[in-house]
Amino acid sequence: MTQRVLIIGGRGRIGSSIAEDLIAHTDAEITVTGRDKTPGKSGDQTLGDRLKFRAVHLDDRAGLEQAIADSDLVVHSAGPFHHRDARVLQLCIDRGVNYTDVSDNRGFTRRALALQDSAEKAGITAVINTGIFPGISNSMVRQGVEQLQEADRIHLSYVVGGSGGAGVTVMRTTFLGLQNPFDAWIDGQWQQVKPYTDRETIEFPQPYGKVGVYWFDMPEAFTLPDSFPVKTAITKFGTSPDLYNHLTWMVANLWPSAALKNSAVVEFLSQVSYRMTGVTDKFSGTGVAVRSQVNGRNAAGQPATVCSAVVHHSAAVATGIGTGTIAELLLNGKINKPGVWPVEQALTTPLFESIMTTRGIEIAHHWL
Repeated sequence: MTQRVLIIGGRGRIGSSIAEDLIAHTDAEITVTGRDKTPGKSGDQTLGDRLKFRAVHLDDRAGLEQAIADSDLVVHSAGPFHHRDARVLQLCIDRGVNYTDVSDNRGFTRRALALQDSAEKAGITAVINTGIFPGISNSMVRQGVEQLQEADRIHLSYVVGGSGGAGVTVMRTTFLGLQNPFDAWIDGQWQQVKPYTDRETIEFPQPYGKVGVYWFDMPEAFTLPDSFPVKTAITKFGTSPDLYNHLTWMVANLWPSAALKNSAVVEFLSQVSYRMTGVTDKFSGTGVAVRSQVNGRNAAGQPATVCSAVVHHSAAVATGIGTGTIAELLLNGKINKPGVWPVEQALTTPLFESIMTTRGIEIAHHWL
């Protein structure tokens, strides 16, 4: 019997990438949702006859509930997740349907994790924070932690070329992430840090090389310390070309905080930035690179550091792969763990390594 996947927000750049991955690697029937049925949006016409469309609005509870009930798996890709509650996950729990998403917001992640007991009782598996970062990045950390006898410090760094090929949504997510200080796990205690501060130069794989990265609030900043007994977990983000880093730093540190919390200002900045990347993407590309560094002790009790890195030519495609792989594993029953889990708690390292191979994703490793 053909399995059915519902991709909420599936007509956006990320949703289309997820649909493309699932069509290439599964036999599932894919239904994407959106507000209207305007033809030719976001690559719909290129994905073949197995792709269907269903007009559903997130505020239409009855329509959303019926769409979920007609599915075997729901993928939530309707960001930015700063503004989302956990209603889609709750409806999946109510209907007994497995769930995954591309969420990248601390508040949303907490709301989803609060449904852990309900999901477990309903027997549904929900894997959140999938994609490239968070997502593949979290599994890279787990991979590094498991190579050490004892892990002490995690340092995750990300760089995106221009728009990342993800549309204006990635701009909105960036500016929304500048609004508030956040808690980071440093030296065994929670300390408040300000976004886009403490610039650090990180060596990424080519074509990026040395790039400046800054503190940025990501859900893995608090899920990783919960998953692994480390004393410090750092998450930093930067863009290429470096000009955008300096402009974002100015907005984060020189603009009044009230302006950053004004939705009209955020939308204005997002649209202007997106137009700018329309020019610079031609030179910078729209790729992504992730670098994981885990410090600790090896089996001999000596200090050791495990580094890993991955690079992809498109941040949007890489996100689709990260989520598509989790969806595939949920469909074939290789992930079956009732409850709500960040990806590093649901996906074992052997399974992660094997599923990355099917997508041609190469993760480079070395010891320091």
